[in-house]
Amino acid sequence: MHPESTVEQIAERVERLLVRYEELQRTNALLTGQVQTLTQERDSLRSRLGAARGRIEALLDRLPEAAPAPAPLASTDPHRTG
Repeated sequence: MHPESTVEQIAERVERLLVRYEELQRTNALLTGQVQTLTQERDSLRSRLGAARGRIEALLDRLPEAAPAPAPLASTDPHRTG
């Protein structure tokens, strides 16, 4: 094997690795941005959920106490036994 061809092969490999590294850096930056966006959206939804829960609790506190259920009426059907 010629030393020049070995050096050329190594140089080509290094170039390919550098291109791949740059691609991965761009991909990582995009994914980091998506994670930040989704984190903000999640935090906003959590806040809205907490506020909605608070409103529901306030509405439930305003409801009157439940009255006992009325007793069932006796049957007036003369053909029914019971």
